[in-house]
Amino acid sequence: MIDTKQLIKAGEEKMTFAIEYLDEQLSHIRAGKANPKILDCVKVMYYGAPVPLTNVATVTVPDARTIMITPWEKKIIRDIEKGILDSELGITPENNGEVIRLGIPPLTEERRRQLVKQCKQEAENAKISVRNARRDAIDALKKSIKSDGVPEDVEKDAEAEVQKIHDKFIKKIDELYAAKEKEVMTV
Repeated sequence: MIDTKQLIKAGEEKMTFAIEYLDEQLSHIRAGKANPKILDCVKVMYYGAPVPLTNVATVTVPDARTIMITPWEKKIIRDIEKGILDSELGITPENNGEVIRLGIPPLTEERRRQLVKQCKQEAENAKISVRNARRDAIDALKKSIKSDGVPEDVEKDAEAEVQKIHDKFIKKIDELYAAKEKEVMTV
């Protein structure tokens, strides 16, 4: 006989993955402050192969409006600069021969609103994932009545437990979105 706790735990794990993915996606959205995670999408040609920027340089944030990139090999500084220009960052790098500095410009009101929309879309995608995990868990519980002989009252209690977990995760998504929205809209 299948244990209903296992089915609930499997659903909760899927919901946790959705939250982790949302957190990761929101960290990549630029909020007017220097954040080294915005460089995760930058690829640099290194010995003929595109590699992530963090594999060829040290990325630091000396102040709230500057990202400093120190290449491990001086000869690839031009490749790093080209990788940044080719990316979708929209920031022009300043190269002094030793390090590359990225000045993070303040966001315009229009750009802030676009970023909030992007955050809202990411949050909505996470909610859809959580709802799908809930649906899958409830479907598995309903099947367990027929196939494994789980009593209906046990299944209904497990369904209520899945719903409670779902509500908790939806609330967490809303909190993450609200925090990111506040961060983006703060001038």
